[in-house]
Amino acid sequence: STCACVEYYGKALESLIKQVKIMSIHGKMKHKRNKIFTEFRKLPGGILVCTDVMARGIDIPEVHWVLQYDPPSSASAFVHRCGRTARIGNVGSALVFLLPMEESYINFLSINQKCPMQEMKPQTNVLDLLPKLKSLALADRAVFEKGMKAFVSYVQAYAKHECNLIFRIKDLDFASLAKGFALLKMPKMPELRGKCFPDFTPVTVNTDSISFKDKNREKQRQKQLEQQR
Repeated sequence: STCACVEYYGKALESLIKQVKIMSIHGKMKHKRNKIFTEFRKLPGGILVCTDVMARGIDIPEVHWVLQYDPPSSASAFVHRCGRTARIGNVGSALVFLLPMEESYINFLSINQKCPMQEMKPQTNVLDLLPKLKSLALADRAVFEKGMKAFVSYVQAYAKHECNLIFRIKDLDFASLAKGFALLKMPKMPELRGKCFPDFTPVTVNTDSISFKDKNREKQRQKQLEQQR
């Protein structure tokens, strides 16, 4: 749903999935977008992490799966997203992830868009990759900051959802969400003010001590910290 989420999960997938080309694209890229899109179309296979910038008017041949991690803000966008697969007589699949409290969205889509859906049973033998993501954040401040930024942008986008009777920000489990983003601590933001999260355990490490792998960025950060001191 947001550029920050694309950047974070794109980076995460690059680290977690080997021997598969992972590319990311979103609205803020502007000049790089066409280059990435053209390069992706030429690939024999791969994963493209993207915002709704790719939802319509784009043709990529033989897309086998469209995974919608965030339910789109408009019902028509949902159908356009699904339409990226199974083009010109081909077969494809589209999957959207919903929380139990969001299940009425399925009825809404079947009425609003004449789009029937079936429940996909949870996968068995799923690997827990969150410890690895946490390790990546502890080893590189760029990953840590991307995760925090992605979480904040996700919550803000959720709060503005078109179907706010179904997607209720007040019912969102922020602790579980933070765990899903592999956060090391909860960020400071208005939506979390005054709330306690006993189900979320922050790391004992002082996050200010996490440095950038990029030496130039770290040098710049140390310079800023020195000025603050």
